Amino acid sequence: MLRNLLILISIFTLISCSPKIPKGTYAEMQIPAVPDYAKKENWAALPTEKDQADRTPDPSLLDLQATAEADVFWLHPTTYTKKRGNTLWNAPTNDSKLNKTTDEGSILNQASIFNGAGKVYAPRYRQAHIQAYYTDDKMAAKKAFVLAYSDVKSAFEFYLKKYNPVNSATGKRRPIIIASHSQGTNHATQLLKDYFDGKELQENLVAAYLVGMPIKQDTFQSIKVCETPEETNCFCSWRTWKYGHTPKFYSPTNNIAVTNPLTWTTDSTPASAKLNMGTVLQKFEKNFTKNLVDAKVQNGILWAHKPKFRGSIFVTFKNFHIVDLNFYYVNVRENAMTRVKAFLKQ
Repeated sequence: MLRNLLILISIFTLISCSPKIPKGTYAEMQIPAVPDYAKKENWAALPTEKDQADRTPDPSLLDLQATAEADVFWLHPTTYTKKRGNTLWNAPTNDSKLNKTTDEGSILNQASIFNGAGKVYAPRYRQAHIQAYYTDDKMAAKKAFVLAYSDVKSAFEFYLKKYNPVNSATGKRRPIIIASHSQGTNHATQLLKDYFDGKELQENLVAAYLVGMPIKQDTFQSIKVCETPEETNCFCSWRTWKYGHTPKFYSPTNNIAVTNPLTWTTDSTPASAKLNMGTVLQKFEKNFTKNLVDAKVQNGILWAHKPKFRGSIFVTFKNFHIVDLNFYYVNVRENAMTRVKAFLKQ
């Protein structure tokens, strides 16, 4: 993860120095092939396959997908970031090098969090290049995100049909957790609006973990912000910054929903690092550290003191976006399991 932190610095440098990548208008770009979700290679994680979502950072944490009574639909963040060789606004899903980056980054460090709560499904999708968030060509960016979301919709519809159809005996589907980070959260938010919010499928929603992007409290009509650790049919969200730092684009009246991932409430009471059951920052296996990171809800963002670990002296930035989930790995894991149990008791 230290390597990932250093990569983040490189990404920020890329953003500031190369505002016109990818080059050319969207119309000039070749559109990558549409992924077929009937093919296993178009999924970064499936509960029937061996993948990075099956791993845990310690033997005390078990992969329980084989017996899970709920499902997790995970949408990974942007991993399409490289400067050289990227001439497309959207990434092909058959790019083996990019897929390796996704799998060894997001799927291992983020999607694996949920393998104790449910069967993990994580589609590959034609994600938008990271510059879509920063380019002056807003039309190209919009088209890139629309294309990416079209894959997310297709993957989710295939998931419902193939992996979670209506049970003929009960007339119901399996409970569902929607979980995501960064670009994945943009798509997950729209997915919730299109398929869950005020619709029949909302009855199957255990909870949504919409992490890494600002989500307003009134984003949904029927899906409210989670206020307690056991609440279901609600959403959690946070975006982490160094304690004491408030980005210029945030204001006290922004109405952004923020969940404290140590207390699972939305109030501004500071939560001590003593409540943190496990942070994963460096080598994944046998290396989660308890009581390392605190949390405080502050004006639409989450504050955390920079933790001390080997190499932390080199981490000088105030944006903890890349470790939004790693900081609170075990707490998120345990909470997802708690909400599934609460949902099944209803």
